[in-house]
Amino acid sequence: MTALTRPARPNEDDTSLRPIPWRRMAGVTWRQHRIALAGAAVLLTALAVYLWIAGLSLNHAYAAAVACQPANSVTCQGLDSTLDGLDNFLSNGFILQVLPVLIGAFVGAPVLARELETGTFRYTWTQGFGRRRWAVGKLVLLAVVVTAAAGAFGALLTWYYQPFVGNQSLGLPRTTPLTPALFDLRGIGFPAWTLAAFAIGALAGMLIRRVVPAIVATLVVYTGLAFVTAGFLRTHYLTPLLAPINVNVPDDAWVISQWWSKDGRFAFGSYPPSNILNQFCASPPAATGKAGAPPGWGPCLVQHGYTMWTSYQPASRFWPFQWIEGGWLLALSALLIAATVWLVQRRAA
Repeated sequence: MTALTRPARPNEDDTSLRPIPWRRMAGVTWRQHRIALAGAAVLLTALAVYLWIAGLSLNHAYAAAVACQPANSVTCQGLDSTLDGLDNFLSNGFILQVLPVLIGAFVGAPVLARELETGTFRYTWTQGFGRRRWAVGKLVLLAVVVTAAAGAFGALLTWYYQPFVGNQSLGLPRTTPLTPALFDLRGIGFPAWTLAAFAIGALAGMLIRRVVPAIVATLVVYTGLAFVTAGFLRTHYLTPLLAPINVNVPDDAWVISQWWSKDGRFAFGSYPPSNILNQFCASPPAATGKAGAPPGWGPCLVQHGYTMWTSYQPASRFWPFQWIEGGWLLALSALLIAATVWLVQRRAA
């Protein structure tokens, strides 16, 4: 062994590099993604301020209208009209539905994709931290931050939308707590969907390794998952209840489907063929307008042996549905993040 090949410290020849502390990785992650996090924070804060201001007036008017007695008095009807006038463009929930996927696309997708696209990951992996710890440190930290922020915002949304799913007799356009437009904005739904969007974005960034295509892929995959959940999965969390035409369906129930039967067999869907209407219902009475109630021509069909059935989910299942959906979204997010970390370990430098 020559002087050029002899180790400078022979007694430490087999000692590996000391791992970089996790707190330093947290600091690096914050510096790298502070712009995206700040943008998400500004967006949520601006919406939160608007919802708080609008919600104060809305909830105050709602409490006054609920407490007013008798309900048919001129004073109470005036309070109902005032409450109805406070309805705004956020009341249907559709605009706010895009928030989770925007956070997932613009915070989650670039987490790994930016460094993979620019090639800076090669330098990162040589700094004594390791690719697995690098991926876990970035993904877990950001996932916790965005989920916590979404949880706080979701609590505000739950408070804001309470008048819209409350007493059905008041002035606002009431809806069931299980309606797809509002269900995943209230309770634990909003943070759960935000975490899922982040995990989808992180995995898309790892697979595609380009920021913009990963953002597009996140938007597409999340939208597909949201539509499948609202249109199919959520209706089967618990077995729907069935009610015949002579049983009142609660006004706040989520009506899934309706159909007609005769002699115990399926006859037709919610709307009968024109020849049936022409034969039995030349002058149909007016509709009642209640949830699950038959249409205006329903009573005449009943007189001729037809029975209308309503399949529905009662509003009392809101929280069981929330926990079911939140649970599988959490499991899905954990699986996607674990798959992302595994792919990072498998990727060749």
